[in-house]
Parts: sequence; structure tokens; C-alpha cells
Amino acid sequence: MNLVWFLLIGVAAGWLASQIMKGGGSGLVTDLIMGVIGSILGGFLFGLLGLSADGAIGSLVTATVGAIVLIAGLRLINRRRI
Repeated sequence: MNLVWFLLIGVAAGWLASQIMKGGGSGLVTDLIMGVIGSILGGFLFGLLGLSADGAIGSLVTATVGAIVLIAGLRLINRRRI
């Protein structure tokens, strides 16, 4: 059951991040990947800052922040390649 919640929060976080970053509809799989990687990245970043987030809302916030950082980083890398 935890895996199902993790995946649902990942999809929601990826979708929220793409909406916040004006990325448009990325699709379910891309949103899931961004959300899952974002949750790992967000957990790492929150740990560095000494922050913690509990519960489903905290996990969603952490994953969304991580996904936003991921999108911003990918855009920066793509901009430098062109």
C-alpha cells in the first residue's frame, strides 16, 4: 500500500511542478518520473536544510519542491547545450 501512495504522490507532485514551472502537460509517465525523482531530491534538499515534512501533505510538498528543482536544473542544462 505504501508503494501505491508513493506513486500517487509522485504523479501529483510531477503534475504540480510542471504546472508551476509552466511546462504544460508532460504526460502521466513523465509526471510520475519527475515526481519520484523529485521526492528523492526534495528529501535530500530538505535534509540539508534541516527541514522535515510529515504526512501525505508534507510528502507532496517535499516531492513537488524536488520536482521543481529538477525541472529548473534540466532547463538550465538544455539551455547551455543550445
